[in-house]
Amino acid sequence: MKLAADMWVATLDGAKAIIMVNIGTAFEPRLKVLKTVHQENPPTHEQGRDRPGRMNDTSGPHKSSMEAPDLHQRAEDAFIADVMLQLEREAEQGAFEKIVLVAPPVALGTVRKEIGAHLRPRIVKEISADYVKMPTPDIAHAVQKALEA
Repeated sequence: MKLAADMWVATLDGAKAIIMVNIGTAFEPRLKVLKTVHQENPPTHEQGRDRPGRMNDTSGPHKSSMEAPDLHQRAEDAFIADVMLQLEREAEQGAFEKIVLVAPPVALGTVRKEIGAHLRPRIVKEISADYVKMPTPDIAHAVQKALEA
């Protein structure tokens, strides 16, 4: 499979998303950035403190603590959900026919949970990699290589 003309590529992680379209050909792909979205997401310890919850044990007067919430991960998941909602709307409006989704493994798990009914049939490949910090020409080359594999 090749990175066809007019095919979209969405590469994202928990803090940045780049939506691109191939304005080149299948043999010489050239990605044009349509939209870039950023999120400022400091570490959990900088976002505040939320004490771990407590739960009564079923046998006796003892209480057990539960794991403290990871505010940083929650913010990343919410960011990914928002980006996927935007892509779902674009798919519903017919903005693209085919799309490649690229995300690191943990983010890709969240991406898969957020894929909607209009977006699902348009996905030609999901790539488990972190390309969001790469220059656009390198992303085109890496996606092309992944599609051919």
